[in-house]
Amino acid sequence: MIVTETSRLILRELTPSDADFMYRLNLDPEVIKYTGDKPFDDIDAARLFLENYDHYQKYGFGRWAVLLKEDQSLIGWCGLKYDTVKDEFDVGFRFFREHWSKGYATEAAGASINLGFKRFQIATIVGRAMSQNLASINVLQKLGMKYWKVELCGQVPGVVYRMNNPY
Repeated sequence: MIVTETSRLILRELTPSDADFMYRLNLDPEVIKYTGDKPFDDIDAARLFLENYDHYQKYGFGRWAVLLKEDQSLIGWCGLKYDTVKDEFDVGFRFFREHWSKGYATEAAGASINLGFKRFQIATIVGRAMSQNLASINVLQKLGMKYWKVELCGQVPGVVYRMNNPY
């Protein structure tokens, strides 16, 4: 199901049929370098993850597949996540390396934040990045998020940016 579109991108719900995509995305050590995530063991593990992904049902939103409009190719994911422990909503993104530095993360994350504020009436959205992940920090700043605090990302230093709902 398509969630939203931008001038260049389509954001849609992830499905178990996206298992190969998710497996390949997390297989690149550079893509997951600053995430704290490990690669899926195999495509079946990625499929099981997607089969059990319940954020759409629980919250109405989640991490969404990002496709290029021009050819419908899957280039990454982006979207919102609710953290029940911290009681906060965050925006996250991950793209194949060949799609870095083209503005896709900023475009997709901006659309996700806009949906969060307008459609889901979220009061505040945060974005996290490991302190060494300057590219992601740059995206958060481009989105208009403001530095909030230092916080551990897994076991390494990180930063948290946030934005309040302007609507």
